[in-house]
Amino acid sequence: MTLLHRTLTRFALSLAALGLAACSGLGTGSGESESPPDASAEESRPAELLALEDRLTAIGLGFDGYLGIAVVDLDNGELAALNGEEWFPQQSVSKLWVAIAALDEADAGELDLGETATVSFEDLTLFYQPVRKLVLANGSFAASYEEFIRRALTESDNTANDMVLRRVGGPDAVRDMLAAKELPGIRFGPGERAMQSSIAAMEWRQLYALEENFFKARKLVPVAARREAFDAYVTDPVDGAQPAAIARALARLAQGKLLGPEASARMLGWLGEVKSGPNRLKGGLPEGWGIAHKTGTGQVLDIVPPGVIGEQAGYNDVGILTAPDGRRYAVAVMIGRTKRPVPERMDLMHAVVAAVADYHYAVTGQPRPQVPPPQEMIP
Repeated sequence: MTLLHRTLTRFALSLAALGLAACSGLGTGSGESESPPDASAEESRPAELLALEDRLTAIGLGFDGYLGIAVVDLDNGELAALNGEEWFPQQSVSKLWVAIAALDEADAGELDLGETATVSFEDLTLFYQPVRKLVLANGSFAASYEEFIRRALTESDNTANDMVLRRVGGPDAVRDMLAAKELPGIRFGPGERAMQSSIAAMEWRQLYALEENFFKARKLVPVAARREAFDAYVTDPVDGAQPAAIARALARLAQGKLLGPEASARMLGWLGEVKSGPNRLKGGLPEGWGIAHKTGTGQVLDIVPPGVIGEQAGYNDVGILTAPDGRRYAVAVMIGRTKRPVPERMDLMHAVVAAVADYHYAVTGQPRPQVPPPQEMIP
């Protein structure tokens, strides 16, 4: 449900309760007559869930950007969402599906995680890839596929991820896995090099894997071409996903419904060790809460004057929040496009975590722990 549709639906329900809906002429903006909101379906949802969804709507209204949020309560399967079925760029969130495809093949005996492979210069990708330093220093780098998966998830290493992607059979194999496991609402792109080049209206050349070569070449692309490619990507992202679909997939992963017990535990363990985005969802965790998550960060359209923040395509964090009592929530926060400063984006994610925590204490009937005020410094 889009933010506009959600807001209009709740407003229409309020009018109906007052007996005013019949004469209000309220519509969806399409200019066509549509069925009135299903008040009975809305009222059948738990009050705590409706309160959570209202919080998410309020958070979205207070943020300047294209935003999607979804929360799934693993205990009852209930979903609260804002723009939950809209499409957003995933960026490195898509590393989740590569890892699941590889671990699924390992479960099926088609991949030995102890099998090794060697990264050479021709295998390097772009942007964040700590493996590159090792390759440039030593000429190559060898590791097991288990290690490549670990690096791809915990360090968001693009080259490590690409090594795993190639081993499982490429993008089509990941798409086949998504279809076989009935994970609709999640796309998988053509791979890091092809996708990132396309977003910048470029064609991949291997020399872009070195130093700042990609950024230098990108500055030479005409502004109009960059804007057109950027807009096309955000409007219909080739690696797009729906926040609700990601939250549901994470819930199934946490419940052991996507992989075998050992593979599920290994994957969740790696997600608990993620180093990126320490101040996104993780930075808003109340005391005693835990998180297993994966971030995603897209390109900035840096065609603006110095000192001006350019639009960014994809600033995400998705994960599984665990309350002190063990109850879990799958959460997806996806900012598809924004020019707001990074601290504001982090504040937004912290607000989502706070909303989930409030929902948790409301739905379980537990008192919310009181946070002691900061102590004054003694001079």
